[in-house]
Amino acid sequence: MGPNISVVGDSCSGKTTLAAALAERLGLRHVELDALNWEPNWVQASDEVMVERLRAAMAEPRWAIDGNYGRILRPVVWAAADTVVWLDFPLRVTLPRTFARSFRRWRTRELLWGTNRERFWEHFLPWDRSLIWWTLKSHRRRRIAYSAAMTDPQYEGTRFIRLRSPAEVEPFLERVKLAVAA
Repeated sequence: MGPNISVVGDSCSGKTTLAAALAERLGLRHVELDALNWEPNWVQASDEVMVERLRAAMAEPRWAIDGNYGRILRPVVWAAADTVVWLDFPLRVTLPRTFARSFRRWRTRELLWGTNRERFWEHFLPWDRSLIWWTLKSHRRRRIAYSAAMTDPQYEGTRFIRLRSPAEVEPFLERVKLAVAA
């Protein structure tokens, strides 16, 4: 695996967890796109600010970046990534995780990206601030886009790794660990 890795997938697929584990094993910086995006009170940074923050985070090589932000950031991240790890899990995996994580964050009042806290009730409404709605709305579209990207000539030098279930993640991390030790 190259020194610049992008980890993508649906909400609650484990992008942040995997990127952090890869960063630790490979001695990379971990960059979380959500942390670059969310301002206080759940205000999203402008596209220009996001790209500026991303470019600053990527200024030095050797990073593991987690997150999608396809329209705005994917072209920047994937142009510099050596490897893209796609957590392509079925909805039957990610939707229950979304409920569980959102409830846990709401119940514990976990601080997210500065001053934000989970608003559990929002996830049951049909709007883009709902992770449930967003996951349902974007799952198929993301699958089509990422499948196409894997064969797109502009990413010819990029290695794509597609993990289709949580059961594939630990063996993948073990292979990474063994490769580093070799």
